[in-house]
Amino acid sequence: MVKITDVARHAGVSPSTVSYALSGKRPISDETRRRVEASIRELGYRPHAGARALASSRANVLALVIPLRTGIHVPVVMQFAVSVVTTARRYDHDVLLLTQEEGEEGLHRVADTALVDALIVMDVQLHDPRVPLLRTLERPSVLIGFPLDAAGLTCVDLDFKAAGELCVERLAGLGHRVVALVGSPPEVYVRETAFAQRVVQGFTAAAHRNGMASSVHPCEATPSAARRVAEQLLREQPALTGVVVHNEAILEPLIDAFEQLGLRVPTDLSITAICPDELAAGLRVPVTSVALPAAELGERAAELLMRKLDGDPEVPDATLLTPRLTERASTAPREAP
Repeated sequence: MVKITDVARHAGVSPSTVSYALSGKRPISDETRRRVEASIRELGYRPHAGARALASSRANVLALVIPLRTGIHVPVVMQFAVSVVTTARRYDHDVLLLTQEEGEEGLHRVADTALVDALIVMDVQLHDPRVPLLRTLERPSVLIGFPLDAAGLTCVDLDFKAAGELCVERLAGLGHRVVALVGSPPEVYVRETAFAQRVVQGFTAAAHRNGMASSVHPCEATPSAARRVAEQLLREQPALTGVVVHNEAILEPLIDAFEQLGLRVPTDLSITAICPDELAAGLRVPVTSVALPAAELGERAAELLMRKLDGDPEVPDATLLTPRLTERASTAPREAP
């Protein structure tokens, strides 16, 4: 096993200089730092995590705050978590997962101790009560999601408003004139969860822009709720030919419900969705969809947080990923009446 003394000997410096290069606790010249870093790479030296944390006053742990509230689709949330953990390990950091809905109290409990160095916060609401505290914490943070007022914060997310617009524009381009959004469970909208609100904004704006009749329907994440929404849509909008789905759990049950009610997909009804690619592509009727890039978002959030921990002054305040739509078998031109 390579030791710090081996690195020092290879770089022609003292062991304490190697320690300072790793911890940043004392200034050393750029030339010396580069020589030490080159020796570390060449010898494959990996400092002991506990010693490194002690030397740098870091825990080498990130907190990932994911309150598992009702209405959250856990499989997708876990995709975010796995990506954050995998990326953090590339930087020799572990991740502490916080799943309780504790708000400011939970953040205080973690941030006021030496448990973690920084925080990634998910399930962001438009008027998120955690935001004022995050602005005042000494520990850096990154939000996966954008509150209404994002000033002084570092946020990353898919552009969900543009995603909603993209789904509608595709249906409009195929000639559909009556569309509906089957959205997240009602409690997600009651909490004003930011991504869900922005999908509605994009959907409504694009439908209005294209002169389309439209409606929005929250839906519980159960097959029976999907059936009830399908029945309601056909009763209230008999001319319906296009549906946007933003609710991963009911995507397949909803297609089944429409077909049981006599509408074939895509012959009678075109469906687009905002969901993970693997879900959309794996259904009995592969669904035209805007990808939910959970892995990329988790990776971006962890990388931004590591840059903040390293004192990088160029970390962007806002990172919005451009949505991309993949055409599959669930959409077709509207049949003439």
